[in-house]
Amino acid sequence: MTWPEAQFAIQLDGGGGRAVSRIVHGNGLPLDTPTGRFPVSPSDPAFRIDRNPNSIRAHEVAFHLPASPEFAAQPSCVPMGMIGVALNGVAIFNALDDAGRDAVAHEVQDLCNGHPQMAGEYHYHGPSPCLPGERGLDQLIGYALDGFGITSMYDANGRELTDADLDACHGRVSEIEWDGRRVNIYHYVLTREYPYTVGCFRGTPVHVPHARPPRRGPGRW
Repeated sequence: MTWPEAQFAIQLDGGGGRAVSRIVHGNGLPLDTPTGRFPVSPSDPAFRIDRNPNSIRAHEVAFHLPASPEFAAQPSCVPMGMIGVALNGVAIFNALDDAGRDAVAHEVQDLCNGHPQMAGEYHYHGPSPCLPGERGLDQLIGYALDGFGITSMYDANGRELTDADLDACHGRVSEIEWDGRRVNIYHYVLTREYPYTVGCFRGTPVHVPHARPPRRGPGRW
């Protein structure tokens, strides 16, 4: 299904002719990309494996990222849940499910390799055929919560990158397009191998509140 009510935008903001922040705003629904139908229907063969009971729900997404991210004194761990955002407005979660397992390997996901959690926040854990630019060459596909970019699975020569090409945080320095210019800059890389996007934060991440489950009314559980 598609989501015509999806909203998502990223804008640069700052003074003195130099952008200092990247303003991210949306409603958590995928822009111009489809999803499967949730909750998983009992008639769906996937129901026997993963009975995801959650519905995809709109919620406010609003935070500022540094426009020119810098390395922190030392890397920091990624949290459970959202660690970045894709350019179609979908949250990027870390590689684990609630049980601490590899989510890509253990959870049933839709045709775009996404699904909602209990608050209805639709998200990806790893590669998605619906990610704009996923198969591009060193192409930006999203931003991590420390402001550094996340790029596609292929380098400038069309070679698919693997964990062996990346540092402990799943990133590297190479020339990419950054705010309309070709810049040699650190960025994380999307891969088919765990942890898929961000292994740890090289910069200082912003705090993003978790999407909240809807209030339970009479007769709801």
